[in-house]
Amino acid sequence: MQRVFTSIDESKQDSKWKNLFNQRWPAYRAWLESNNSIYDSRAAHEALKSYMPEMVTMHERLCHLVNADEAAFCFLSGFQPPVYSSACSQAVSARGAVQLVRNYDYHLDRFEGVLLKSAWNGKQVIASSDCLVGVLDGMNEEGLTLSLTFGGRHVVGFGFGLPFILRYVLEFCSEVHEAVEVLGRVPSHMSYNVTLTDQTGIVRTIQVSPDRPLIITDAPYSTNHQGPIEWTEHGVFSDTGQRASHLDDLLARGLSGDSLVRAFMHPPLFKSNHSKGQGTLYTAVYKPTEGSMQLLWPNASLNQSFESFSEVQIPITYQHSENSHA
Repeated sequence: MQRVFTSIDESKQDSKWKNLFNQRWPAYRAWLESNNSIYDSRAAHEALKSYMPEMVTMHERLCHLVNADEAAFCFLSGFQPPVYSSACSQAVSARGAVQLVRNYDYHLDRFEGVLLKSAWNGKQVIASSDCLVGVLDGMNEEGLTLSLTFGGRHVVGFGFGLPFILRYVLEFCSEVHEAVEVLGRVPSHMSYNVTLTDQTGIVRTIQVSPDRPLIITDAPYSTNHQGPIEWTEHGVFSDTGQRASHLDDLLARGLSGDSLVRAFMHPPLFKSNHSKGQGTLYTAVYKPTEGSMQLLWPNASLNQSFESFSEVQIPITYQHSENSHA
């Protein structure tokens, strides 16, 4: 199984992002329609204006650029998207140089495969893209670094897709405490864990949910549950408990730097069962004090930074193992 991973450098939304939209929108529209999505542009606009007002101008530029219809307008706002879930593991090591390492585990057929460097609102951001606007993991020029994992809960409620909220965080926040404030006031429609760090090495893992207050912890890692495992089937399928215990042990032993990165490239953190829809699609390493990051695969790598960012297309072959539980 092969996919092409693309890196794009475009400070303002222009032809490159428009081309990306034109390529991916048909699949996203089909996803919306398969979930019987209801489009309400007025509600989407009002929610964006109420919770993330600084994003309104950006949203308008995006919609104008692609001549968005009602469906695209709502989709690009991030408001009330369909339900979706991933697996993923992430950890921050502050021993030596600060770094955030994460594995993104998701369905290969729904993988956007784009790393975008932008300055849509004046602040440079490098981030793995999701839903054309959202962020799976990323870093801004001031060193604020973040990543998400699914929170392992069934509950769906009022709010935005978390990747859209994380875009807002990177566009307008500079430090961890500012990001925590945003996550506490902008509603997420599903449960997620967000691990944050910055150049000071402070670490917070935030548990967001649509039905209960924000939980702020100083845990340096997360997998796919919030406290006790609530969704048993997903917990077993994703091995969230095993991966969390493994990360806890690695960090307790002081693993950092390249040693921690290598651990993410092997089971139980690395998953190769792509046919079940939760294989590891990439490993990301962010170094906020250096303004640099890496994307890693078993047989390929990509080094990027704010000072030196290359536009490339990398074909990635994903190996499948029927017996993999990791």
